[in-house]
Amino acid sequence: MATGLKTKISFHKRLLIFLLLSFCFLLLCFFIFQYHREKIFKAEQLNYKLQSFNTQLGNALSDKNAISLLIEKKRKSEFENLRVTIIDSLGKVVFDTEQNNFPFFNHSNRPEVIDALKNGTAYTIRRHSETTNSDYFYSSQKINGYIVRSAIPYNLSLKELLKVDKDFLWFMVISVIVISIVIYIFTQRLGQNINRLRQFALRAEKGEIIDENENFHNDELGEISRFIVQIYSRLQQAKIDLDKEQQEILFHENEKNRIKKQLTQNINHELKTPVSSILGYVETIMYNPEISKEQMFDFIRKIYAQTNRLSQLLKDVATLTRIDEANNMIEKQSIDINEIIVEIINDISLLPADKRIRVSTNINKPTVVHGNQTLLHSIFRNLADNAITHSGARDIFINIIAETEKDYLFSFSDNGIGVESQHLSRIFERFYRVDKGRSRKLGGTGLGLSIVKNAVIFHGGTIIAKASASGGLEFVFNIKK
Repeated sequence: MATGLKTKISFHKRLLIFLLLSFCFLLLCFFIFQYHREKIFKAEQLNYKLQSFNTQLGNALSDKNAISLLIEKKRKSEFENLRVTIIDSLGKVVFDTEQNNFPFFNHSNRPEVIDALKNGTAYTIRRHSETTNSDYFYSSQKINGYIVRSAIPYNLSLKELLKVDKDFLWFMVISVIVISIVIYIFTQRLGQNINRLRQFALRAEKGEIIDENENFHNDELGEISRFIVQIYSRLQQAKIDLDKEQQEILFHENEKNRIKKQLTQNINHELKTPVSSILGYVETIMYNPEISKEQMFDFIRKIYAQTNRLSQLLKDVATLTRIDEANNMIEKQSIDINEIIVEIINDISLLPADKRIRVSTNINKPTVVHGNQTLLHSIFRNLADNAITHSGARDIFINIIAETEKDYLFSFSDNGIGVESQHLSRIFERFYRVDKGRSRKLGGTGLGLSIVKNAVIFHGGTIIAKASASGGLEFVFNIKK
């Protein structure tokens, strides 16, 4: 049975071939681009000369003798076989240096005439003339309603004139040689390093003992080898840490899903009462046309109250969702807490007398923190609403009780009826109510204090609730500057 060794091209050679082919392809593209650009450049140079001559002819359109003199002078100095044609806007030839030798037809369909009428100037590198049966380089220009066209026979002398300067090819050849040598040297060294690293990896795969302090050469390969040894010796610990991290992530995901599920269930439960009430009032109005205006107005007022409750519930849920799931997108800026408190005091002063409450504060100077205006406002607004609605207090007290280089420590308290100690540990839970029936009657959504806690956490702080010295409820929380 015949056997043989299968030749395998080394990494060095494969990389060298790939880089050389890629470089040659790029050079070929550059050559094609440069060659085309040189051709256009030569053509535009010739067109510029003819356009300048066309301008001179255009300035002498009213004097045929002057035109003839200009043409004769140009033929003697530069273009021996120069042909000039003057065409009106309808395509009729009004002058041509060959008009005595050939019959002329309408020129409105000539490409250089069409483009000149449209753009003002135009040129065609090579086009066959139907009149003289010869190829020409045409340059045309629109002047005073006429098309002035100069043409040079496309012969050997013109080809030489438009011929691309190929001196740059030598530069490209030399560049190819130099860069090929550089690529060869680079790939050879890289291939040697890769081969040494491959041998090292085979040792590690076989489970050979590798000393973490083993000395390697002080080069790129030695640096890579030392790095691999460090990874190899710490792999097991990294795996343990990774498993632990995955377990923590799984726990947080499960906890997050549990909270979402609980929130959904609570929202569904909270929506039932106002939706059922609204539906009942609406059905009563719809199916009882004899209902009095007073009763109808009372039902509409109740519908309005329940609708406001639904609206507030949706706003609170949206705020919590925003903090939970998109807190990295919430913008922060410099906010003065004092301005927020002044605004809340002004709002409270506008409430009806039975809901109005006195506010005392020791914050009477700028208290600037880096945070979100809406969330910071919601902290103090919800605490104030909670005191006004549920505490039965006559006063609330908003004070800074401590200040450090990093944060402010606030106290928000009232002198109301307070909360029994067994409720304090759960007071920040979503939809938790100390007195569920009374809270619903007063229009609370059950999310206000949960928003407060999440907003405080968003600003790098913590919050606790406790009985205040005045007998009411006190919230102590800090906000980072």
